[in-house]
Amino acid sequence: MTSTHHDANASASVCTADPSTATRVWDQLSEDARMSRDEPLVAGLVLDLIDGCDTFAESLARLAAARIATPEIPRHVLTKEIHAVLAAHPPLMDAVAADLQVSFERNPAYPNHLVPYLFAKGFLGFQIHRVAHEMWNAGRVMAASFLQSRVSEVFAMDIHPAARVGSGILADHATGIVIGETAVMGDCVSILQGVTLGGTGKEDGDRHPKVGNGVLLSAGSNIIGNISIGDNAKVAAGSVVLFDVPPFTTVAGVPAKVVRVGEPDVIPAEDMDQSIAR
Repeated sequence: MTSTHHDANASASVCTADPSTATRVWDQLSEDARMSRDEPLVAGLVLDLIDGCDTFAESLARLAAARIATPEIPRHVLTKEIHAVLAAHPPLMDAVAADLQVSFERNPAYPNHLVPYLFAKGFLGFQIHRVAHEMWNAGRVMAASFLQSRVSEVFAMDIHPAARVGSGILADHATGIVIGETAVMGDCVSILQGVTLGGTGKEDGDRHPKVGNGVLLSAGSNIIGNISIGDNAKVAAGSVVLFDVPPFTTVAGVPAKVVRVGEPDVIPAEDMDQSIAR
């Protein structure tokens, strides 16, 4: 991927939830859908999930429900419940749009916005988590737990409904992502497959990592305990992080050690350079 440099103090505005981003992204999805109608295999899918929807929220509710419905809790029931949460919390769709925009921008494998929207499990898994999180906060523990369970079963991502997640998140590949109950993830984070934000197993209460803005969590990395990963830090693939990581710092190894102090104008989550040389 071609690297891009940014002002870290003014991290790309798309990472921040914004109503104008949601409008632009929905318009782009509609245009991508128009360009995809000639493909007979997906024509019905596009009609159901894009062309047949009046709003971005309605589309997402249908999409999420289609992926995680069960015989006991069918699609139409889930669509109604998910849409109700999205409608009651308008900023959720702004975060959804920010996630989709950065997914397209950071991953050169996506030819348009429609591909990650319909087919990237990491993207959809995090959006269902956003709904589960609002249910959890509203005291709907069983409903939130159902959504968590289905995301785990269908997408192989296990995100506790209480975990707090920012906007502008890229979850690339996503298989094996585990995020614990008291974990916090900031804005503009890229998280790859096999990443764990876990506890030590010996604590209760606030026991999971706090990840800052602009952080790159590379494949297979494990961040354990109530520790902080500073803004614009990078965790190398396969690392086990047990202590706080300062901002603008790259750590690698088992256990992880500082291998580089980065440049303040580089945001690792956007740069997506997984080497430890820079």
